[in-house]
Amino acid sequence: MGFDNSYARLPDRFFARVPPMQAPQPALIRVNEALCADLGIDPQWLAGEEGLRMLAGQSIAPGSEPIATAYAGHQFGNFVPQLGDGRAILLGEVIGAQGQRRDVQLKGGGRTPFSRGGDGRAALGPVLREYLVSEAMAAMGIPTTRALAALTTGEPVYRETALPGAVLARVASSHIRVGTFQYFAARRDVDGLRILADHVIARHYPDAADAPRPYRALLDRVIAGQADLIARWMLVGFIHGVMNTDNMSVACETIDYGPCAFMDSYDPATVFSSIDHAGRYAYGNQPGIGLWNLTRFAETLLPLLDADEAKAIADAEEALSFYAPRFLDTQLRGFRAKLGLGQEREGDAEFLTGLLDAMTANQVDFTLFFRRLADAIEPGQGDEPVRELFVDPLAADELLARWRDRSASEQGPAAERRDAMRRVNPAFIPRNHRVEEMIRAAVDKGDFAPFERLLHIVSHPFEDQPENQAYAAPPLEHERVLATFCGT
Repeated sequence: MGFDNSYARLPDRFFARVPPMQAPQPALIRVNEALCADLGIDPQWLAGEEGLRMLAGQSIAPGSEPIATAYAGHQFGNFVPQLGDGRAILLGEVIGAQGQRRDVQLKGGGRTPFSRGGDGRAALGPVLREYLVSEAMAAMGIPTTRALAALTTGEPVYRETALPGAVLARVASSHIRVGTFQYFAARRDVDGLRILADHVIARHYPDAADAPRPYRALLDRVIAGQADLIARWMLVGFIHGVMNTDNMSVACETIDYGPCAFMDSYDPATVFSSIDHAGRYAYGNQPGIGLWNLTRFAETLLPLLDADEAKAIADAEEALSFYAPRFLDTQLRGFRAKLGLGQEREGDAEFLTGLLDAMTANQVDFTLFFRRLADAIEPGQGDEPVRELFVDPLAADELLARWRDRSASEQGPAAERRDAMRRVNPAFIPRNHRVEEMIRAAVDKGDFAPFERLLHIVSHPFEDQPENQAYAAPPLEHERVLATFCGT
């Protein structure tokens, strides 16, 4: 396994050089063999003694230059000028089979100069949650960090109670965040901002380098990428849970799966995060938070956009004005696909609003509704499974009638449209109660079979899997998970 380290070649103020913590008795939970193939890593080597020693911090692989990166961030709206990798060690970068550069990071890798009094470690539950949810997101085609491997460390981590310690080897296009730019902006380090922006352009948006104004092109691409990303994850009912600016990747991947969750019954006010007391990051607030975070990003770029501050602000405001139309366009196109509607028609936005309002009023399961709708493409047997999801079945009848009226002009056989819907509407998501069930089995009993089974199921989200239909069902009342936790 060979590393390159473009970020470690940046000036020293961008990071701290720090070796990972050595796990005393590491035991491998899982290696992601498919991801290894994409990265050109031998999975047998990674799962073997030498690879395990690297993952456990007991040895440094050739070419690796372990670092913890510096960044700042707004956390629940409050600015913290220095955060940084408090429990993550970037081992380096690998060049994948397709020539793409990827970071390999150990989450739970131990204390760093940015730990702020923390122990730098990770507990087993959050590691398994991030592994499973990030791989589910990848399987649904949503840009995301990925899980390369997970292991237990053989020593406890102390939170409210003693918990098994673990490490997640995480892969990302990069770990550069909006908060990374904020770190240099807070210090009025314009040279650092320019170096960082040039690095991001070269790594992620090389076409921007040829634009007449590269830094405006960078801003435009991050705005468009984040608008698309948030719309896409909302189309599967995902709630990030903690959309702080330090958890927003400028590579436009979903990053930092802490108190994340998927909605069961559709309600835009849904919040799961135990630390989000005011609902700042509720499902329906995510588009607005995305714009708020991007506004903070644009503020950091003002010195690079124009020497005249007034002109720079006007330029940033113009760029930000494209966020809402881009988000709404991606969202509406996505919902058309979920509804089997290939043609754009006037009134679609209003139709969608009415549909979602009816789902909220009737406590309709978000995932099951769209999946079952595919089988109701023609009146008949498919209607009753949809009606069963509604508190008021008559509301389902009205909705089905309006949908079929809207669909009447669609081209192509009904079977083809049904199949197209099934390709974008997952049958399986990481249901919160199933994730909790899997975590409890691993943490309390050392039983990883539920993790393996659930991982297999959500890694094939668009397949029917008749033998696993119980995993498609929403929770019973006593199974509902009301809060998810960050794990720090």
